[in-house]
Amino acid sequence: MSQASIEKLFKRLAREPAVLVQVDAIQGSAPREAGAWMGVFADGSIVGTVGGGQLEWQALGIARRALAGEAIQAQRRFALGPSLGQCCGGVVQLCFELLRPADADALHDRLRAAADARRLPVALFGGGHVGQAIVQALLPLPVRVHWIDSRDEVFPAGLPRWIETEHSAPVQAAVADLGAQSRVLIMSFSHAEDLDIVAACLQRQRERADLPYVGLIGSQSKWAGFRRRLQARGFADAELARITCPIGVAGVVGKEPAVIAAAVAAQLMQWR
Repeated sequence: MSQASIEKLFKRLAREPAVLVQVDAIQGSAPREAGAWMGVFADGSIVGTVGGGQLEWQALGIARRALAGEAIQAQRRFALGPSLGQCCGGVVQLCFELLRPADADALHDRLRAAADARRLPVALFGGGHVGQAIVQALLPLPVRVHWIDSRDEVFPAGLPRWIETEHSAPVQAAVADLGAQSRVLIMSFSHAEDLDIVAACLQRQRERADLPYVGLIGSQSKWAGFRRRLQARGFADAELARITCPIGVAGVVGKEPAVIAAAVAAQLMQWR
């Protein structure tokens, strides 16, 4: 769930009680993953979602009755078959938790930590127009971005805490300290920097094999030139095959930064 949803929940929770409904576990097909939540208030308004449909409607009714004084059952099991009118066919176990304003701080930390743990680690090299557009596209998504450039003046102010910026000169030196399992995007202001970053990623893959996706912005002709230079540096074809170039999901046409960013964000979500 987004940080905006968390803040919205706690702004209202400071004034009135609510029930937190959270997906505790799922079996088979389900509309949301374990950890998804919604906050329910006495007037029936909600923040967040546990999947919509009859599942959410029934959960909403249980939460509102709890706020009206009915004893709350901490866990309920819902089979998403014909009896519930949902075709998912799986099973969802929901937890119900009555919240008071005094619970807000502890719950805020708990939900934020859970959201952070589910964020996909992304390392982005390059603060140019496309890099800026990609960061904007990723802001509402469950990612954690390590944003790196050799020019420290390129980063905008006011970024949220899950966007970490780093000035690195030489820029490829930052590759050694990337978080394990980072999905890497390379789009610096120069082809020479791009080549050095790709080479550093390939070397790290040799040593640790912990960068599952390395994407390089550019055309097929750019990659053909890079391949020759990287081969001259001693990298084998099997190693070079792990580099994605061009980046972004196939079929998206347009070179505007926002269009490229949408295609790249979609490709990153395929790696969750």
